[in-house]
Amino acid sequence: MDLVIDIIDEVEELGEEARQLIIDILNLTAQKEGVNVGSEVSITLTDNERIQEINRDYRDKDQPTDVISFALEEMGEEEVAITGATDLPRILGDIIISVPRAKEQAEEYDHSFERELGFLVVHGLLHLLGYDHMTEEEEKVMFAKQREILAEYGLER
Repeated sequence: MDLVIDIIDEVEELGEEARQLIIDILNLTAQKEGVNVGSEVSITLTDNERIQEINRDYRDKDQPTDVISFALEEMGEEEVAITGATDLPRILGDIIISVPRAKEQAEEYDHSFERELGFLVVHGLLHLLGYDHMTEEEEKVMFAKQREILAEYGLER
């Protein structure tokens, strides 16, 4: 058993191959990052209109985007970490992907839809695991991990 993955396909445009890609690349990323077996993640595949609503309501950006992640484990300064429970499954959070935006970006970057979908899934999961790209150094670390995982899976540019 790997991750517990809930895929919600609101656009109903993806076939079984795309669903399997999502599952496989989530599990590969989790394995490489040492995520405990049985940890949970939710993926919602939606359209530009819905992701724009979410982006506006939660990030104050009134425009569609490609991927949004909502981590359930974010540690603030005043929170207390639980120690000694290192082998427990985690509830990682939610990744929301705009399928139309992924298709647009695949064309824009001149690679396959599968490569773009894989990139967005890895990017979203790395955010759930605490990675970010707000500074140049953070971006180098996160993007190197993305390239490594995508290459290992066979989704290089």
